[in-house]
Amino acid sequence: MPVVVTCQSGSCYNRRMSEFKIQPAQRILRLPPYLFGRINALRHRKRQQGIDIIDLGMGNPSDPTPQPIVDKLCEAVQDPRNQRYSLDTRGLFNLRRDVARHYHEKYGVELDPEHEVCACIGSKEGLSHMLLAMLGPGDTAVVGDPAFPVHVYGVALAGANVITVPLGNDAAFLERIRYVLDHLFPRPKVLILNYPHNPTAMTVEPLFFENVVALAREFGVCVIHDFAYGETCFDGYKAPSFLAADEAKEIGVEFITMSKPYNMAGWRIGFCAGSRTMIDALATIKGYYDYGIFQPVQIASIIAMRECQDYVVKQAEVYQKRRDVILAGCDRLGWRAERNRGSMFVWARVCEEHLAGQSSIDFAMRMLEEAEVALAPGRAFGENGEGYVRIALVENEQRLKQAMRQIYRVLDKSIVTDTQK
Repeated sequence: MPVVVTCQSGSCYNRRMSEFKIQPAQRILRLPPYLFGRINALRHRKRQQGIDIIDLGMGNPSDPTPQPIVDKLCEAVQDPRNQRYSLDTRGLFNLRRDVARHYHEKYGVELDPEHEVCACIGSKEGLSHMLLAMLGPGDTAVVGDPAFPVHVYGVALAGANVITVPLGNDAAFLERIRYVLDHLFPRPKVLILNYPHNPTAMTVEPLFFENVVALAREFGVCVIHDFAYGETCFDGYKAPSFLAADEAKEIGVEFITMSKPYNMAGWRIGFCAGSRTMIDALATIKGYYDYGIFQPVQIASIIAMRECQDYVVKQAEVYQKRRDVILAGCDRLGWRAERNRGSMFVWARVCEEHLAGQSSIDFAMRMLEEAEVALAPGRAFGENGEGYVRIALVENEQRLKQAMRQIYRVLDKSIVTDTQK
């Protein structure tokens, strides 16, 4: 229990105001400078000047939410019963039941909606609070590099340590993790994975997760899998759920989100599913921090899962066509980019000639300044991201073509003619 001390005299207030200085907590001071800050500030300044910046830096879906979801929200918000605090921070039972049904139908995973599913205010919030529930000072998490920033900084905010290993999707990657688990003491407590991956768009096959579960059980480590792009897949690829691996529910959880497949990014709703013990820990933390998600959003999400699966398929097809546009542009520039099978990004290695000795952050600043295109610098995702840029597929095909033309003009010092278009 915390110790509460009450001041009994006025001496507590005798300090001169000039001596008073606000000091943030150490968890804040431990965070490194936000590497997107310079780019975001420049983008904002240019837009204030009326300059049309094509923003491919953030994975912020620009397509509309399917109309049946919007209509259900408008209907539900009119009911005064839905305007109060939500009764359960885990989410409405009917919603959790639909999440369980979705997992059964799509991945063959059996989930108890009462104890093995929890609604979150977006998967990012849920993952951050799960790390707070599972980690503390002296604990360690293992994360691949590059990584989505919250996978690293969420650990730091929990007061724990991060060990990064070069990212992969094969046996060699798991051997690197094994080496860390076998040689570090105290042994790491959590392994954080993310496939389809952000930022690299790397994907895996089901056998990979079977091997992850075996490794986790051998060393007694919990697994957190970020499955935000699980339904944004291309070329016939179907991303496997971590929870579909044998005994995965016993040692870990998986986060999914409504943001990408249903274009509900601003609605802020996602889910954690898997280990009952970890779900209970997350629900305990959330019980102290929030009163649950606005009920009309939850009710609309039920309609999304029941009636809008065709929209999910069509949205993935839209992203696939946009991916092809960006890959063609990268090929013309001489940038190396894999034909990724999932996510809403292209991860491209900028050729040395174009970097001209610049860091990926300085290069991204230059593209924003000269080409009027915002890209995410690879270094913002970790040391192994240096030399890369992440290109978000959030604009329509014509805007994406325009963005690649503008980059080409700056880098090659030439104007694209109509015949070249």
